[in-house]
Amino acid sequence: MKVVLKVDLNKLGKIGDIVEVTQGYARNYLLPQGKALEANKENLQLLEQVKKINNKKLIKLKQEAEEIAKKIEGVSCTIVMQAHDEQLYGAVTSADIAKSLSQEGISVDKKDILLEEPIKALGVYHIPVKLHPEVKPQVKVWVVKE
Repeated sequence: MKVVLKVDLNKLGKIGDIVEVTQGYARNYLLPQGKALEANKENLQLLEQVKKINNKKLIKLKQEAEEIAKKIEGVSCTIVMQAHDEQLYGAVTSADIAKSLSQEGISVDKKDILLEEPIKALGVYHIPVKLHPEVKPQVKVWVVKE
């Protein structure tokens, strides 16, 4: 059965995609939950209108993300930690970086800071921040000894 997706679904598709699914999956899950519409002429026309509106919203969100990215790249965060030689007693996490950015006036969710593992040594780090799928600025983080 062909359906048109109304929401992004992992492993299936994005909003507006026409996908082929089993009838049971469509009738028992996608259609009752409002996550898809049956692929017919009326629904396809309705979806085109929704796509136009979503595209405008996505462009606006991308522009806002680019403005925040400029601010982030112009800022360097300093995080003061207790350390012995070059080794920290604790670790710098994405929550610490988010808190430091908020002190600079930039609001970023800690989940959007792409820190592979906690920082456990003194130094300067360039950490990517995911603001938008196409916008990933890097924040400069200085980890210094107390």
